[in-house]
Amino acid sequence: MSFEVKYTAMARQDLRNIYEYIAYDLLVPETAARQAQRIMKEIGALNEMPMRYRLYDDEPWHSQGVRFFPVKNYLVFYLPDETKNTVHIVRIIYGGRDIKKQLSETIIEY
Repeated sequence: MSFEVKYTAMARQDLRNIYEYIAYDLLVPETAARQAQRIMKEIGALNEMPMRYRLYDDEPWHSQGVRFFPVKNYLVFYLPDETKNTVHIVRIIYGGRDIKKQLSETIIEY
């Protein structure tokens, strides 16, 4: 059974921010494009078996069913909905940041 993968507005903005930081601040646009493509490719693979990654340990995200997985230096947080065969990408956060703080600023909307 295939799941539809959807990005929340915050996840789309996260991806844009990652690209812009690498391309414009670090001045390596080719790397920025490759990193964005790598992230999107891994996210796209969630259309099959999205439950394979573990739940995030901290509350309230654990109780909500938020799962995550790494892509290089980034963590992708997502919420699978088995009743609708949908996976909502919630956030894409650099692993060196304060993850709890970043998630606390997250509003899960889709």
